[in-house]
Amino acid sequence: MGSPYDPIQVDLGVTRRIVDERIQSGTYANADEVIRAGLLALEREEAATRQWLVDLAEEALVDPRPAMPAGQVFRELRERHALPPAGIEW
Repeated sequence: MGSPYDPIQVDLGVTRRIVDERIQSGTYANADEVIRAGLLALEREEAATRQWLVDLAEEALVDPRPAMPAGQVFRELRERHALPPAGIEW
């Protein structure tokens, strides 16, 4: 792996249109700015997802209700979503 400042080449395919539109609108000066902004947005989204999962896990750990057996959980999900009973191919 090279230095963090070595240029890399990326084939954007059809998403190149998105980059070009951002530059033409004047929102960004060049493709580098568009790509950097996109990667920073991805980082924020992934951080928010990680935090949401941590929050859910912490909620579950402090939930005073008794745990439910997995079989019961799946049975209730199948009933709620009108899925066939376990073992039946569909």
